[in-house]
Amino acid sequence: MRQPDYSEFLSKTARFIARLFGWRIEGQLPDAKKFVVLGAPHTTNWDFALFLLVSLSFRTKFIVTLKDEWYRFPLKATLRWLGVLPINRRQRTNVVDTMIEEFAKHDQLAFLVTPEGTRQYTDYWKTGFYYIALGAGVPIVLGYGDYQRKITGIGPAIMPSGDIDADMALIRNFYASITPKH
Repeated sequence: MRQPDYSEFLSKTARFIARLFGWRIEGQLPDAKKFVVLGAPHTTNWDFALFLLVSLSFRTKFIVTLKDEWYRFPLKATLRWLGVLPINRRQRTNVVDTMIEEFAKHDQLAFLVTPEGTRQYTDYWKTGFYYIALGAGVPIVLGYGDYQRKITGIGPAIMPSGDIDADMALIRNFYASITPKH
């Protein structure tokens, strides 16, 4: 059983804020201590706010990566509290191997990935999230923000089988009915 990262008060506050703006948070996290969460579709910076509400609502800190240019005063302390890891994109680093190592170091870890790799709509997703989950032996949890229905939350979890084409077909099928902001 996962230990909560946030208080029940923050969870209820997040759900209240979502309702205040006309959104509903739904779903539930898998019964696993470690997993990769997809944050998709990702077409606007508002998606960060939605997934922060989901994270707080489910009392689970979603670790995310962000360009290291943002990771400085006055934002650094807040970003650290939110679970943001700085990534230097000017250097060639193997984020997949780094995150697999992070999963090995922690008893519980939820790593949020935006598979588009950009805030623009794209038909092609980067596959690093898949190889992180496969290498760490953890499920991929399908998180979403549906702007048409104003519902955000957690969908099913998929354990990567090693057959990326088959697994990606399942993932694409889930997201086919989710409407992005742009």
